[in-house]
Amino acid sequence: MIVAPPSRKARAGASRRFAALVRKEIYQIIRDPSSILIAFVLPMILLFLFGYGVSLDTTRTRIGLVVEDETPLTRDLAASFEASRYFAVVEGRHRRDFEDDLVLGRVRGLVVIPASFAADLAAGREPTVQVLVDGTDPNTANFVQNYAQGAIANWERQRTNEGLARPPSIAAEQRFWFNPELTSRNFLVPGSIAIVMTLVGTLLTSLVVAREWERGTMEAMMATPVSAAELLAGKLLPYFILGLTSMTLCVLIAVFLFDVPFRGSVVALYVLSAAFLMPALGQGLLISAVTKNQFLASQLALISGFLPAFLLSGFLFEINSMPAVIQWITYVVPARYLIPSLQTVFLAGDIWPMFAQAIAVMLLIGSIFFALAARNTRKRIS
Repeated sequence: MIVAPPSRKARAGASRRFAALVRKEIYQIIRDPSSILIAFVLPMILLFLFGYGVSLDTTRTRIGLVVEDETPLTRDLAASFEASRYFAVVEGRHRRDFEDDLVLGRVRGLVVIPASFAADLAAGREPTVQVLVDGTDPNTANFVQNYAQGAIANWERQRTNEGLARPPSIAAEQRFWFNPELTSRNFLVPGSIAIVMTLVGTLLTSLVVAREWERGTMEAMMATPVSAAELLAGKLLPYFILGLTSMTLCVLIAVFLFDVPFRGSVVALYVLSAAFLMPALGQGLLISAVTKNQFLASQLALISGFLPAFLLSGFLFEINSMPAVIQWITYVVPARYLIPSLQTVFLAGDIWPMFAQAIAVMLLIGSIFFALAARNTRKRIS
């Protein structure tokens, strides 16, 4: 059987149909904001975050420098630390001046040049410099330890290059607070609990409420005598309880399966978690009210909730190593305040001055999210 080749007219018709299909898909992409979001906005945000906001190098780490006895030698060694591009040095005369700052995370380490330093050096004995480091972040702790040894080695080389007598090798006595073994699990597991709560609070809430908008049931419920505040509270309360339940399960796994120490109180744990769920739920509610589309809501929740919590909260990357603009952005990321608080509850105990500040900021961010969500919901319904 011989099949005749398609005629010129048939080929032209196929070309027109193909062109029409391509044109239709192009129009669909233009009309669908989620396609633009995934194809252009999300890659740009990821490139921006990884290119500018994420750094595995620790620079300008804030440390306390204690010079117990002011001598030309100790001042010269102190100047070596102050000149290092890796440290932002705050100087003092007594280590007790910095102990609270080290506990509260205001400084990441403490370098102590003892009063006997100059005398030991003059007598030919091996002088000692003590390095106290916050071990709750093993990555930064190792950086501080290594950079402190590097600053001492640079000082020794500088004296040799200047023709001075090479001093005896200086011993750096290292101590790690709160996490002496520098076990990364003790640092990562409490932080991951905040990431899980972000997913439950922001992503799940935005999807479920967006589904109500898609189906039209949200407008129907708004038309009932139930007030908007009652309706939103009734919808968010189950997810608030779900978030706390998920947190409880994660804590039990962390303590009994991963052997992460828990030195704080259960009250502090639940107060911090409840405060964090307020901005997480408020953000999910705002996203759902703006988009009213499950797919778009999921993308926005990942971009505005999960990625900042993962990359810009100090969970994996030191915030002080980020550019100044990115550091300012991190102040509006709720996980920035929960993660160090959870790590403190697990590894150090209850430090309520630190917790009170974190709770106040998280509640403030949550109030803003809820106010914007309520305003947007009223506009859409009216």
